[in-house]
Amino acid sequence: MIDLHLRPFQPGDEAAFRSLNEDWIAKLFAIEEPDRIILGDPIGQILEPGGHIFMALDQDRTIGCCALVYLREGEYELVKMTVREEYRGQGIGRELLRFTIDQARAIGAVRLHLETSWKLTNAIHLYESLGFQHIPPDKRSPSPYARATVFMELLLR
Repeated sequence: MIDLHLRPFQPGDEAAFRSLNEDWIAKLFAIEEPDRIILGDPIGQILEPGGHIFMALDQDRTIGCCALVYLREGEYELVKMTVREEYRGQGIGRELLRFTIDQARAIGAVRLHLETSWKLTNAIHLYESLGFQHIPPDKRSPSPYARATVFMELLLR
């Protein structure tokens, strides 16, 4: 039985954050330069500019993560969300995403943006089920990721 605990990033979580994300990205795509930059320095790239990282644990084992990158006042990009493969299908991703959305509301976010790939159908369905809407092509900003083919947003107010 899983003893799920969700919490903010703590010093020492850098290696787990990196390996969780490199595992899924390398399996399905290629690790791109923007991945290397963020995963190589999550404190400097996400936290110090005003973002947040959340970790999912089963007892003391890190099994998932999700981050909010600060874009501008009230707006964040949801990035680097994943759950360790052997823990998928148990609702952990849903709990982690709900937790992240709740934390975004608590810090005053009014809009969350995300980019994903059409290959990640389970993730897209999860995002849709929690209220994310697809952004039409003419309203999208260019992505630094070649794998980004689906663009969504969630208005929090």
